Amino acid sequence: MANKKLNELISVLMSIRNKDEMLDFLKGILTPKELEEIPNRLVIVKMLKKGISQHKIAKHLKVGVATVTRGSKEIKKKRFRQI
Repeated sequence: MANKKLNELISVLMSIRNKDEMLDFLKGILTPKELEEIPNRLVIVKMLKKGISQHKIAKHLKVGVATVTRGSKEIKKKRFRQI
């Protein structure tokens, strides 16, 4: 069941044609807090890939070290190769 729902979300995301449509969709599906947190996760990944320490990232972005550590663990799983 969860896979079916996830696949549907992926299909919808892939069908969005431009930045304005994507922003509209994201504003509709995410809370304001999620709209702030999710882009932060991308920044975390980019900073980790630059070799910045987890503690410096956490302090700079005002997030918990656990949030940064999660990004680091996902990088070790070979995720985010396109970033």
